[in-house]
Amino acid sequence: MADAKMNIRDPVEGNSSANSYRFNTASDKQIKEGLASDVYFTRTLDEIAQSGTDKRVAAEITVSGPLGGWLAFCGLDEVLELLGGNDVDVYSIPEGSMIPPRDDHGIPVPVMRIEGKYSDFGRLETALLGFICQATGICTYSTKIKRILGDTPYFSFGIRRMHPAISPMIDRAAYIGGSAGVSGILGAQLIGQDPVGTMPHALSLLVGDDAAWKLSASDTREGQKKVLLIDTFMDEKFAAIRAAETIKGIDFIRLDTPSSRRGNFGSLIREVRWELDLRGFKNIKIMVSGGLNAENISELKEAGAEAFGIGTSIASAKPYDFAMDIVEVEGKPLTKRGKYSGGKNVYRCESCGSVRVEPASDREYICSCGNRVPNMIRLIMKRGSLTSRKENVKEIRERCMKDLAGVASLKH
Repeated sequence: MADAKMNIRDPVEGNSSANSYRFNTASDKQIKEGLASDVYFTRTLDEIAQSGTDKRVAAEITVSGPLGGWLAFCGLDEVLELLGGNDVDVYSIPEGSMIPPRDDHGIPVPVMRIEGKYSDFGRLETALLGFICQATGICTYSTKIKRILGDTPYFSFGIRRMHPAISPMIDRAAYIGGSAGVSGILGAQLIGQDPVGTMPHALSLLVGDDAAWKLSASDTREGQKKVLLIDTFMDEKFAAIRAAETIKGIDFIRLDTPSSRRGNFGSLIREVRWELDLRGFKNIKIMVSGGLNAENISELKEAGAEAFGIGTSIASAKPYDFAMDIVEVEGKPLTKRGKYSGGKNVYRCESCGSVRVEPASDREYICSCGNRVPNMIRLIMKRGSLTSRKENVKEIRERCMKDLAGVASLKH
């Protein structure tokens, strides 16, 4: 194994040294080579090579904590990119699946199993866990928002709160978890949609509200919603009335009132709704943004908000504490204390909601309710190559939304 020392300011691949970027990020090549990893993995591989003790192992990924509720598994796409070309087999639950961290009997639920020589994937553990820990946290939080809002649309607006290098991942995970769209240009490309945006306060500050509204309205393309931000200078109620009376065809007025001026945001929404309705503008809907989270959106929906721009709370959602542990060595069950040895199957009964972890086998599993239940852990990569076509984001999102619809009736 090569020495892990490197210059973190090395030019990004494809850029000349004179014009190389200086962002504090690892390149795809550096991640794939295991350089974005904890150093002890490199040292371990060196020591294994020196002692000639490299062995074939099976390693499973489970959640150490937090343990409450259901998680929406996300980030598998990047794991497959990471491991592709390595001599490993990968078994996983499908991306977008919802599963509790523990089964009905408290056994940790594995989301993935990797089989191969330890030297073929051990150095990549840090990056692998990073991919799924953060993406799963964001996706799961997005499903919580979706569950609260139902068919009321919300949009991922949070990439400005996080490092720009991961903005596509944030938007993708939020979309899989239920967001109707994303604001990021790269994130929108990744999910195959147009980016969603309204207008910034900067436009009103530069040209004034009236001119800003006209420019924004005229710049709205066919098929897009006409959304005007109305709280830059004026009281929200009077600004909403003025915009409605001067700009034709408005779909939404957006309230992004700072918390220092907001007071009771629900009451403000009701007041604006009342005044618009009174003047015959019932067709104009209210969109809200700014400091929104799973704790306050229900109240705002009840007050009359019909669309939400949700940023920081989704983008900075707490990562899941996934860990990767060896559970077999040379085909024999072996793991560290506190873990369960041997490869495992995962069964989630769609009929009664039971979730069970059992030793890996080809044996058919019949739930206590009598339902035949398929194993969720599936072979998706054989010796570094995918066993079937790569799923697109919309398919993964559909799976997540289907699972989410059934969560309310499940036990966990």
